[in-house]
Amino acid sequence: MEGLTLLGTSLAHLAGPMQIAYALGATLVGIVIGLLPGLSATLGIALFTTLTVKMQPSDAILILVCVYVGAIYGGSRTSILLNIPGTAANAAACLDGHVLARKGQAGRAMGIATAGSVAGSLFGVACLAAFTPMLAEVALKFGAFEFFWLGLLGVMLSGSLTGTDALKGWLMGLLGLFVATIGLDPVHAYERFTFGWNELSGGINLIPALVGAFGFAEILVVMSEPRARPIVDAVDSVLPRIADVLRYWRTVLRSGVIGVFVGILPGVGEDMAAWSSYAAAKRASKERDQFGKGSVEGLMAAETGDNASIPGAIIPALALGIPGSAPAAVLMAAMIIHGVQPGPMLMTAQPQFVYDVVAITLVATLAILLFGLVMVRPIVQILRVPREIVMPIVFVLCVLGAYSIGQRLFDVYVMLVVGVVCFLLRRRGFPVAPFVLGLVLGDIVDKSLRRGLVLSDGSLLPFFTRPISAVLAAVVLAMLLAQVPAVRRLFARRGAPAAT
Repeated sequence: MEGLTLLGTSLAHLAGPMQIAYALGATLVGIVIGLLPGLSATLGIALFTTLTVKMQPSDAILILVCVYVGAIYGGSRTSILLNIPGTAANAAACLDGHVLARKGQAGRAMGIATAGSVAGSLFGVACLAAFTPMLAEVALKFGAFEFFWLGLLGVMLSGSLTGTDALKGWLMGLLGLFVATIGLDPVHAYERFTFGWNELSGGINLIPALVGAFGFAEILVVMSEPRARPIVDAVDSVLPRIADVLRYWRTVLRSGVIGVFVGILPGVGEDMAAWSSYAAAKRASKERDQFGKGSVEGLMAAETGDNASIPGAIIPALALGIPGSAPAAVLMAAMIIHGVQPGPMLMTAQPQFVYDVVAITLVATLAILLFGLVMVRPIVQILRVPREIVMPIVFVLCVLGAYSIGQRLFDVYVMLVVGVVCFLLRRRGFPVAPFVLGLVLGDIVDKSLRRGLVLSDGSLLPFFTRPISAVLAAVVLAMLLAQVPAVRRLFARRGAPAAT
């Protein structure tokens, strides 16, 4: 009952005219960000973090969450009309959405995407309200030893699941952890890896690094690829067909569960949720031969999964201080900037804030439903704007965003260097998400290691002998061993059927 009371208070606060205007405006901007190839939810949240730094924390978080939800939803439009995912989360929607568009059913495809997105987001909101307090209560049993392994496990999971080569993912995660240690150490304020450069003594600011990794790098990627022509003149009715939703209710429910679960996994993200939901739907479907050929069920599964993972990614960010995706990592950084410390003590110190986020996500979901039904044709016309006009504007926003947080020209240089490095690494097949998660979790891993060593008088034994620490350490070790070729060959031989 207390949770319902807190949720009611949060919803009442969002009923004000300014809050409604912020929610609608931010969701619309988020949809546009997701709609434009080369822009991403992570970039949108990072840029708006810089623009809302002087606002009231509640209004700033409202804007950022609405941008997040709107961007993941908006990317489906580009997938359907251009066969290019507006964000990485919408890649799976290309398989069937664009086929439907080529058949003259672009409006129907967008209606299906809207229905799946809203259903997945609503399911995720229910899980966010139910599981965050429970997970926070469990996390109260964690100490410095456990949080060290939990942060390390998050980086390991992200590296394993976000690319085709786990080693490349882990290297990017370790690079993020290394960059996070630059500057003054958290215990004795001793300079590390500054090489006598005074600007580095304050460390690498998170927001300029993220703007570089997901903004400037994306600009370079987009400008290096050929432009596709959108199918914007073949948009039929965008109203979702009730029959489509009711016929595939099992797919919606299954994809919602998968999306939330994948969202909770540290650093994995919405794209993996979409692909996992799509694959599960294909395995269970009686129409699997239609997948990739304009399947309504496939498109519904993909868009339900990626949107359900948004609240799923916020759950560990609030309860553990371990974000579930790259956009959630930037959102968590914004919370810290605005004086909110995510983690196990949040439910004790600021229980109202958790339900504020639940209510905001619910309002953002209703906003994408509204815009998905009444604003499709005006919004998709944005795809006609030449990227030679859009990308310079985005670059200016990246520079302003990097500069505005600390008002240091050094942060602009950080943005440019990180952007170029991430662009070159992406060309070589290195995923960026583990780098971002390592950068965000670096402070937690560093502080937890140092505190644990202080508590144990320099002994490493508690990191391996405490029950929860031992389990987490065993999982990390198992993940490492699973990538050793000799170990994989051993298990392959044992799993092979005996010869007859």
